[in-house]
Amino acid sequence: MDLIQELKEKALTSGDISREEALLLAGFPLEELTEAAEEIRRKKCGQGFDLCTIVNGKCGRCSEDCKYCAQSAHYQAKCTEAYGLLPTEKLLEGARHNAARGVLRYSIVTSGRKLSNQEVEQVCESIRVIRGETGIQVCVSFGLLEEGQFRTIKEAGASRVHCNLESSARFFPEICTTHTYEDKINTLKAAKEAGLSVCSGGILGLGETMEDRIDMVLTARELGVKSVPVNLLNPIAGTPMENRKPLTNEEARRCVAIFRFLIPDASIRLAGGRGLLGDKGEQCFKSGANAAISGDMLTTAGITVETDRKLVKRLGFEVRLDNE
Repeated sequence: MDLIQELKEKALTSGDISREEALLLAGFPLEELTEAAEEIRRKKCGQGFDLCTIVNGKCGRCSEDCKYCAQSAHYQAKCTEAYGLLPTEKLLEGARHNAARGVLRYSIVTSGRKLSNQEVEQVCESIRVIRGETGIQVCVSFGLLEEGQFRTIKEAGASRVHCNLESSARFFPEICTTHTYEDKINTLKAAKEAGLSVCSGGILGLGETMEDRIDMVLTARELGVKSVPVNLLNPIAGTPMENRKPLTNEEARRCVAIFRFLIPDASIRLAGGRGLLGDKGEQCFKSGANAAISGDMLTTAGITVETDRKLVKRLGFEVRLDNE
């Protein structure tokens, strides 16, 4: 049995591919690697496809200095607009719109280091209304909150917290200095302690190495993460990352496949930047990915839910909630 088959069997049985083994996978022929990743995906996850959308619930004027982000107040990027927390009526309108199109998760994302207690109370009322009037699951990305705040959010009806690690602990200070990697980890731990599931991945193409990408996913695995967003940097004018070259389809496929080996039963979720790929991510969905953020992103255009549902059906997937 050759090495890739041995590692595939290890992923399917113990699920504890090591850092050294993952780095070996990075050097394997792409088609051989992606074929093995797809077999792992089929055996560990079946044909489920977890489809979600996001809404920019509070936009711009962000105090944090994340170098890729158009919403940071530190840079001169042209964010579409800046506004405070959206009212319940607006958030409910988006939830109804997405639920009617077969989307099963609706994530409210807010700019800033974290929501205040007053803002948490306001958005919790929105969550209660959304859950009462639609069948859609509500996810939240409200920054670096504490366990008590997460408990309040869970009681309101939210089911999942999103907080991206973004990259490895080693590389993180290169992209953000206003909060730390430990802040991210503590946020995810607090959400889990409050009884919420967690969603955490990162952005590829920031200048990180393959080692950084692997270390990020290994950290997510240690934290019990089962939903891993894979963003591809969309270089935005006015940010320090504006001149970065976007990843190729081949690079994206290789990363997705390796991530599948590392967390065999996860929802590997293509997210921001997918539209930069010539095939809108189709080959990645044949390389181990089995989830996506559909519709528009926070400050950039995405791919419509209708387009994605057609693609999902054509590839033989079934839209359903996974990793609850």
